[in-house]
Amino acid sequence: MIGNDIVDLSQAAKESNWKRTGYLEKLFTMAERFLIHVAKDPEVMVWLLWTMKESAYKAHAKETKIRTFAPTLLCCTNVVVHPTLATGNVFYQGKMYYTQSTLSEAYIHTIASEKTKVLSSLQLKISDYDESDSAYRSTNPASVSHHGNYLALIYL
Repeated sequence: MIGNDIVDLSQAAKESNWKRTGYLEKLFTMAERFLIHVAKDPEVMVWLLWTMKESAYKAHAKETKIRTFAPTLLCCTNVVVHPTLATGNVFYQGKMYYTQSTLSEAYIHTIASEKTKVLSSLQLKISDYDESDSAYRSTNPASVSHHGNYLALIYL
């Protein structure tokens, strides 16, 4: 199974005050909060970790059909960040998901799968998101995510 998540950074800046008291504690483990606090760009790290959790959760929910989202139960580890790419793992309910993230000035996008081979063999399409246009559904993507101005589709 595969999951993906995209965060429009300008939309996130408008909608979420991640610096408010208690926000990080609700979503991130102590180790993840440490990564945020020591990051060169803490805001990017917040949304990177968030997309890692969301994409792994979506992959897990597709497989198990269980939809109970508790962000602090998903644990991001082995996070390696480069200027435009990040990798890491997410542990959730006894399973490990490999993640691969694209970091741009406009968005952060993450793909998660239990198998690394899947991450290298998929097709990704990121485009402008138009809420009134659902034509993309007829293309049968394996995973869909949208936020703000962006739509991310994964094809296997």
